[in-house]
Amino acid sequence: MQARIAFVRHGETDWNAQGRLQGSRDIPLNDAGRGQAREAGLALGRGRWDLLVSSTLHRAAESADIIGALIGLQPSLRLPDLVERNYGAGEGRIVQGLPRPQIDALLATGEPEASVAARGVGAIDRLAAEYPGRRIVVVAHGTIIRLTLNAVLGGSHPHVENGQVLELDWDARGRDVRPRALMPRQ
Repeated sequence: MQARIAFVRHGETDWNAQGRLQGSRDIPLNDAGRGQAREAGLALGRGRWDLLVSSTLHRAAESADIIGALIGLQPSLRLPDLVERNYGAGEGRIVQGLPRPQIDALLATGEPEASVAARGVGAIDRLAAEYPGRRIVVVAHGTIIRLTLNAVLGGSHPHVENGQVLELDWDARGRDVRPRALMPRQ
């Protein structure tokens, strides 16, 4: 039996606005990010969801709290496997405008993409298996969402915007993952 999964990227932080890599650093939401979380909650709709889950990092947890107030759920779980990729020496660095080879060198010091994807797929597989047939909102981070989707859908999913909602059906047993609606940022 499939679970309906709605991935939501956390709202904006000051580091997002500055073009800094956050990774596993625990940076809080800014006011714009709180607004994006509210928009995501309104887009998800009240009463449609059974479970609300987030990463343990503050920006995702606060986004989940804001969304939960709008959809009528308290966050049920904070999962360490949903934290953002550790970017190693790149964390805290402004990467906008840097040449691609310099960005790649910074990223190479962090957690491998395959490891991030495996964490993300494993976490969602466990949720789908533990809550079959349920509708689950998962508030996490751009890179782990993108790499998880790439791993199960194939291809290269584009950048996930702050506050963006991506909804799909997920069957952990047969890995039958089908996009339901890919909602652009509000």
